[in-house]
Amino acid sequence: MKLEELIAAVIHKKERVYFIGIKGTGMCALAELLHQAGARISGSDTAETFYTCEILDELHIPYFEGFDAAHITRESALVIHSAAYTDANPEVAAARKFGIPLVKYTDALGAYSALFDSSGIAGVHGKTTTTAIAGTLLAAAKLPAQTLAGSAVKDFGGRSTINAGNKYFVAETCEYRRHFLSFHPRRVLLTSVESDHQDYYPDYPSILAAFIEYGERIAPGGELIYCADDAGARETASVLKERRSDISYTPYGFNAKGDFRITRYETREGAATFELVGIAQQWTLHIPGRHTALNSAGALALVRAIARAEGRPLEPMLGELSRALAAFSGSKRRTEIIGEAGGILFMDDYAHHPTAIKTTLAGLREFYPRRRLVVSFMPHTYSRTAALLADFAAAFEDADIVFLHKIYGSARELYDGGVTGATLFEQTKARQGGVFYAAEPLDALDQLKATLRSGDIFITLGAGDNWRLSAALFNEYSSEKGGRWRVEKHDRFRIR
Repeated sequence: MKLEELIAAVIHKKERVYFIGIKGTGMCALAELLHQAGARISGSDTAETFYTCEILDELHIPYFEGFDAAHITRESALVIHSAAYTDANPEVAAARKFGIPLVKYTDALGAYSALFDSSGIAGVHGKTTTTAIAGTLLAAAKLPAQTLAGSAVKDFGGRSTINAGNKYFVAETCEYRRHFLSFHPRRVLLTSVESDHQDYYPDYPSILAAFIEYGERIAPGGELIYCADDAGARETASVLKERRSDISYTPYGFNAKGDFRITRYETREGAATFELVGIAQQWTLHIPGRHTALNSAGALALVRAIARAEGRPLEPMLGELSRALAAFSGSKRRTEIIGEAGGILFMDDYAHHPTAIKTTLAGLREFYPRRRLVVSFMPHTYSRTAALLADFAAAFEDADIVFLHKIYGSARELYDGGVTGATLFEQTKARQGGVFYAAEPLDALDQLKATLRSGDIFITLGAGDNWRLSAALFNEYSSEKGGRWRVEKHDRFRIR
């Protein structure tokens, strides 16, 4: 039996599915969708508290804290495990011993996508926000679609999924280790392609080849929606055009040809407006950055494609779509506003690649031109930091003050004795003033308290744990008014 047939049968028969690592963002999201479809879900994870715990509790999905072979019984028709857990995990080993079908999360997500008219959103940068915007707009347009994003989305009710129907499925799909090749797309929305994940893709041609391979999975008669402002996305589309004349191509962006070329982009304090050549509507954003306008244009192109598949014109939806985009408030760790205290705006963002850092800071500078921009950045993985060291050092030009920290390592690699966080500090300091180093993020606390002043923006950037610095500072500055940020664990699924 094919995996998609097994998942369809599990849903139809309301059978038991067990998730190993159920608190991870993607795992919890897929568990929620299968739960809503009728499957009986349970699972396990570590005892740590994640924001997903609240979601699982609200859905009355039971889970064990800790792993034990005794948790696995023959009553389960399927066991889905996070890629973080292998046969060394006692529950994975028990499922294999009992002969229960055992699949990785990415394979299960791919099989689930085969049950729908599915669209995959991919790219080195921008895929989470683009997916969040697309899901918000699809729900506003009342199109019968489910959406799964790689982070919690405020407009999804603080969850990673929004379910407005069972005909279409839109999901963020990940390039790491070619995980997206399990997905069954009728459409792919491609935001960006450039060198990243150097522990797996040693150079740009290798990661480009993976995105091209993903594009080749688009169903006959399907569509590639791609960012014309991104050189890697353009190159991917160019190669696919030579190989796939059976699919359509829709560019979007400031340099695109066609309906989704962005024009009349303007900013004022805290807002941006833009228009699209082929759509008679002005669009407003309250999330910073030209990259957010790009993500919005791509999401709107995807909404039009799904509306067309549904036989509905886009024009009657424009009012609702415009209001939904203007109200869009972002997702966890994507220019996330923690709060304002002492006149300081505290923010947090997942940006961990030089391009993402530059676009995030440029967007904040554009949105808040009169505020001083104070940044904390923690590099993620030795291989990425070493491969892109010069680009990282040049990424902070829009910041007034920069605090750098040690490299946040990953279980997927070992330190080779080369580049460190201090190396990045020295190279950044050589390019601009106002650069400081504190190996441990919280060691910068006292110096930051002496540095920050009313009117500043303080933002933590990266896939490490320096977000604790924003939490500590915000809690201290707001304590006089009795306010406090509820500190939560962050998105383990996305920090590999």
